[in-house]
Amino acid sequence: MKRWTILVSLSLCLAGCAATVGGVAQPVDPTRIAGLEITDGPSGLKPGVLDAGLPVDGGDGGEIDRLAANAVADVQRYWREHLPATFDREFRPLATLVSYDSAGRGRVICGASTAGLVNAFYCSGQDVVAWDRGELLPMLNDSLGPAAVMAVLAHEIGHAVQFRLGLPAASPSIVKEQQADCYTGAYFRWVAEGRSPMFQVSTGRGLNEVLTALFQIRDSAGVTFDDDGAHGNAFDRVSAFQFGFTDGPARCAKIDEREIEGRSTQGAAAGERAAANVRIDDRQALADLTTSLRQAFRLAATPPTLTTGASCGVTAEDALASYCSESNQINLDLDGLVRIGTPPRRGRQGGIGDFAAFAEVASRYTLAVQQEGGFRLDGPVAAQRTACLTGFWASTIVDGGALTLSPGDLDEAIAEMLTRNSLIAADVRGRTLPAGFARVAAFRDGFSSGSQKTCGDKYR
Repeated sequence: MKRWTILVSLSLCLAGCAATVGGVAQPVDPTRIAGLEITDGPSGLKPGVLDAGLPVDGGDGGEIDRLAANAVADVQRYWREHLPATFDREFRPLATLVSYDSAGRGRVICGASTAGLVNAFYCSGQDVVAWDRGELLPMLNDSLGPAAVMAVLAHEIGHAVQFRLGLPAASPSIVKEQQADCYTGAYFRWVAEGRSPMFQVSTGRGLNEVLTALFQIRDSAGVTFDDDGAHGNAFDRVSAFQFGFTDGPARCAKIDEREIEGRSTQGAAAGERAAANVRIDDRQALADLTTSLRQAFRLAATPPTLTTGASCGVTAEDALASYCSESNQINLDLDGLVRIGTPPRRGRQGGIGDFAAFAEVASRYTLAVQQEGGFRLDGPVAAQRTACLTGFWASTIVDGGALTLSPGDLDEAIAEMLTRNSLIAADVRGRTLPAGFARVAAFRDGFSSGSQKTCGDKYR
């Protein structure tokens, strides 16, 4: 984050109308994501499923190649059904699948050597999907789970779909990559609905694996969306995935430069270097945070104060920040917040980054806003509304103020919301929403709409 001395006054109210569909507000069921029940079962190949038997050039017949080839077969099955149904085009299977070991002797695929190439890619000239079985896919499978491997292959086949639909080769890379993320979401919706004969994915832990993979394979801070080779930051990549999951492949084809420019958080300002990390235990930083919150949320009553050492009996013991409604205080565990606010460095462990810590405190402040608005502070709906309002607060510091967003900050919010005990998307007791997908969707609603009204009406 950056600290500035210019203050921006924003005055919006929580009560009132939100975005509506057909003139009627559409509240969100906290037990479901995009209409599907939140589940936490296994993800990956279904038990007893026979291999698809696709030929793989250079494969070793091992577990990773088996998982990858079956994932390709499943994604192609999806497109054989949905490309004609959605775009009135027949889906032609990929010409070649290639497996290689990036640590082994290199071979040339589509003009590039695979030596040291820790990657998966699609080559339109030869209609090839290739993957690194030596490092990339095993790393994703071991650290995140099979759903992450499925996501990588679905993304690459998304590029093959673009080629079949005639997307111009000269299209900016960000358009190609965001569309592919979106097509990946559409495929995963099909799997989550139980329509895949080969794979299964839980909408809780399984989709968390996918979103975490998108977070890990993102553009670094300072890359803009019009840079050559840009894929998008984590916030924008996850948004594209959610568009596909929620609205289907037709929505994905609508992603173009104008659409991305209108919503991307990776615009021209992202070309700046990431600002120095701000410690939340700095007295001026806390004062700036308080100012930004009071500017974003105009409370009729006395705003809550930040403190340490207060006791809030309703909050989980390990919560790093908690709202004490009776005393109108927000109690802070500064040592814990500094830990989560310190990004990891090579050779040593760390937390996430400063914005994660600041957003956790902001989430507790929004509980005072909700209390004044007459909303319940406990339960999953309150947790959703909290994430939404925290996203709205983030939108108010985009263009300067006591604090302002810097490149990478929203990615830190994504990382926090994918942790087991996310506080950004938790109720007054510190109980978080069970699905990372739902947490991010609520935060994105508040950020993208720039309106408290959305949060008060949609999450009620």
